[in-house]
Amino acid sequence: MGIPVKLEVFEGPLDLLLHLIDKNKIDIYDIPIVEITNQYMEYIRNMQREDLNVMSEFLVMAATLLDIKCRMLLPKEVTEDGEEEDPRRELVEQLLQYKMYKYMAYELKDRQTDADSVLYKKPTIPEEVQEYAEPVDLDLLLGDLTLARLNAVFQDVMKRQADKIDPVRSKFGKIEKEEVSLLDKFTYIRGYMKSRRKFSFRQLLEEQHSKMHVVVAFLAILEMMKLGEILVEQEDTCGEIMIERTGDTDGD
Repeated sequence: MGIPVKLEVFEGPLDLLLHLIDKNKIDIYDIPIVEITNQYMEYIRNMQREDLNVMSEFLVMAATLLDIKCRMLLPKEVTEDGEEEDPRRELVEQLLQYKMYKYMAYELKDRQTDADSVLYKKPTIPEEVQEYAEPVDLDLLLGDLTLARLNAVFQDVMKRQADKIDPVRSKFGKIEKEEVSLLDKFTYIRGYMKSRRKFSFRQLLEEQHSKMHVVVAFLAILEMMKLGEILVEQEDTCGEIMIERTGDTDGD
């Protein structure tokens, strides 16, 4: 007659592996796979369960351990980076994740146990006490404050608001939109060229009234070059740009 053996109940194959690792005081990053596999298989042989679904999970892990054991005996595989691949790496990651969640569950269970010993009582303040408000002595609060002094404070505040200066926008001038048409600038330059057959481009721009006039004058010069009304030349690289009219400039 065999001797009955009472086995500890584990929540799954990873729980059993963690138990074996802790029991043998093994470094989880350097698991002696042969020793752990032998102990795991010994537990499976002594295991008596009626639930085949649970038993199948332990058998799957047993097959995984045997596979890792066989791969440990073979020459180590090398990754693309030239590093040797450890067959135990994936199992170690699963054990670390399971261990983290297991101890988190312990922590939550301890908090739940502590919460059971905490009692909370809603406030029961009598209604007449809750609605009580301390009386205010207006004479003592206002003191020597009069309507004349209140009006003076009000007028002073309003004056400060009126005199308040925006430190940024107050320095801006008035911005107005300046209308300058390209057609008007054509007329101006053609009239300018009637008394000057050849003139400096810089001189023309310096006689403009604003930046907008300069920009439109520049566009007009480019268009007149395209139409062949003027010739533009520059003797040196950084020399003066000269403009010369080619003929009649009265065309549209």
